[in-house]
Amino acid sequence: MTRNPISKRLVLGLVGLSSAVVLSACNQPTDTAEVEPAETPATTTEVPAPAEDPTAEAPTAGEGETVADLAASDESFSTLATAIEAAGLTETLSGEGPYTVFAPTNEAFEALPEGTLEQLLLPENQDILTQVLTYHVVPNELPASEITAGEVATVEGTPVTVEVDEAAGGVMVNNAMVVQPDIQASNGVIHAVDQVILPPGAEL
Repeated sequence: MTRNPISKRLVLGLVGLSSAVVLSACNQPTDTAEVEPAETPATTTEVPAPAEDPTAEAPTAGEGETVADLAASDESFSTLATAIEAAGLTETLSGEGPYTVFAPTNEAFEALPEGTLEQLLLPENQDILTQVLTYHVVPNELPASEITAGEVATVEGTPVTVEVDEAAGGVMVNNAMVVQPDIQASNGVIHAVDQVILPPGAEL
């Protein structure tokens, strides 16, 4: 059977087209590249430091320390602290106050007649010791700038006599001189004196 030229050309064209399709399919890549997601940079959140309160008050000298506390913590008043404890006055001088204490230094106690301090510290002499110590205590706060000449009432009941040398700035309490004024406590003030002040009629 003889094909006509047109049919022959049509068959050859279909064969060529099929080959082109097959070759095209073979040339397609079989693997697809995987695109990894870009890493997101880690972020850190800083917590700001709390701002300082401008209204907060700085602690003041002597804040929280009572007259009794200061006497116990200051080496120059160690004998006085022992006497305060022996007289049972620690709680009183740790109270609200306010108090002014003319506080004898260790040297002031050492200047007493020999054996006097030892006698005062005996339990049977507690009343006399209390009388002597409370004679050094004024039942209100008197900073050095407010001390004036005259009689000043004491917790013991008998007033002390105060003299003020305005030119030199010195203060005398009976026969004792203030050697270190204005040691501030939370419940009053301490003025260190160089002698033990004895109340009138005290028998040591």
